[in-house]
Amino acid sequence: MKIGIPVYEEVNLLDVTGPIEMFTWVPKRHGLEYYIVSEDGAPVTSINGVQFFADRSFSQLPELDILWIPGGNPSKLSEIMSDKDSAYLAYIKQTAEKANWVCSVCEGALLAAQAGILDGHKVTTHWAFVKCLQRFSEIEVAEGNPRYVVSGNRLTGGGISSALDESLKLIELLFGKDTAVGVQRTTQYFPEPPVMGTLPPAPACSVNW
Repeated sequence: MKIGIPVYEEVNLLDVTGPIEMFTWVPKRHGLEYYIVSEDGAPVTSINGVQFFADRSFSQLPELDILWIPGGNPSKLSEIMSDKDSAYLAYIKQTAEKANWVCSVCEGALLAAQAGILDGHKVTTHWAFVKCLQRFSEIEVAEGNPRYVVSGNRLTGGGISSALDESLKLIELLFGKDTAVGVQRTTQYFPEPPVMGTLPPAPACSVNW
């Protein structure tokens, strides 16, 4: 079972590394494999300055069981979404057609929406980009900024840290509750944040396409 995470320059670090950490602890008997994929197979640098070395190029990994689309720098999203010949959008659209699960986290939902692969689904994204997602008339945006939303075979996550909850939910969907609980225990994912703020209303969309 192959999970592909297509990355691009200025991608969010935790959108990629959070799920990889969770997927790593799924028992090997399940045969879960994950790959970082870039357009040409070359390394990319995250918005945080950490470099990812891709395992495959888009052409080397054309079929996936699970597609995981991360968010990134809004200026980079604007660039990708404005390019009618975007290799990234073409790749996720093509790959989604045969994937059993299509997942996005944070602003990755905007890339998925622009590729037309969230049409007809209820979805979520980072709270600050809700108004961007609401521009897509074929998509229902969940209210209340949930950590993740399951809609058919689409799984979308909220802002950056939601990748941890979302990937744990994906593990449960794929392999059952006991496996997910095992991963939770191994990673000791029982969050108790030292502060508990609230989310303000979503601002105007800052991504242009």
